[in-house]
Amino acid sequence: MIANVAEPPLSRNAPSFPELSDQLEKDLVQVFKLLSDETRLRILMYLMREGELHVTALCERLGQSQPAVSHHLALLRVAGLIEARRDGKHNFYSIRAKHFHRIMGELFRSIGDQNQDGGIRFQDFVLTQER
Repeated sequence: MIANVAEPPLSRNAPSFPELSDQLEKDLVQVFKLLSDETRLRILMYLMREGELHVTALCERLGQSQPAVSHHLALLRVAGLIEARRDGKHNFYSIRAKHFHRIMGELFRSIGDQNQDGGIRFQDFVLTQER
């Protein structure tokens, strides 16, 4: 038997859910889906830390085969989170920081308050951008 559960009425002081543009919502869903995979998250972390890596270096760090790593890289590249630079027969991958920062910045702007320094305050956190 399934019981019906009534939602409690919202109080007048309850915070409302932030308004997100349709495009931002789609971008966020795509980014969070990609980041929910451990391998893709680790790829992004390695690229953030080291700047640019060849696929072989990523395979060694991840302990995975080249086809498996290339599959994850392709998904991240199609989503616009990373880019590839070809040097001869080799591809080198790096973060597309502007795209990633734009999406995260828009998310925090939609749920936080901008301060006078250009930072965005959300609860106890302040998101700032390096200049």
